[in-house]
Amino acid sequence: MPAQENLKPVLNAAEVNALMASVYPQLNDEYTSYEALDVFPGGCTVRLNANERHLRPGGTVSGPSLFTLADIGGYVCVLSHAGPDALSVTTNLNINFMRKAEAGPIDGHCRILKLGKSLMVFDIDIVSDGHTVAHATGTYSIPPKRIGDVVK
Repeated sequence: MPAQENLKPVLNAAEVNALMASVYPQLNDEYTSYEALDVFPGGCTVRLNANERHLRPGGTVSGPSLFTLADIGGYVCVLSHAGPDALSVTTNLNINFMRKAEAGPIDGHCRILKLGKSLMVFDIDIVSDGHTVAHATGTYSIPPKRIGDVVK
């Protein structure tokens, strides 16, 4: 399924990273583990800088760490395209793990499949060393506009 056409971001990657740092500071603590690398019309690229804290026994990146990257990809897409409302929440996320990932940079290539007034549906291809290690689909709930919100 192709990405939804005619979507224009309202925030860039630096603005989304700053917003996440202010509303979700526990995501990265003192390390920058999860970050938005790029925001473009209809999608984004996010990264997990996987180190020893993300590894499970056997030296592979844990499933919960990859799941978090998928969720962050959706969050970056909804913030950057629907607007900077930190109260957008995940309503569904399904992930399939394809192969193990080693420590190091792991990128998530996320695209918006549908952006409506109350829901955003997305998918994300999670890649390490040129190979897909996981693929996820998800839905974010977008809160309704409140009285006093500025509409652009």
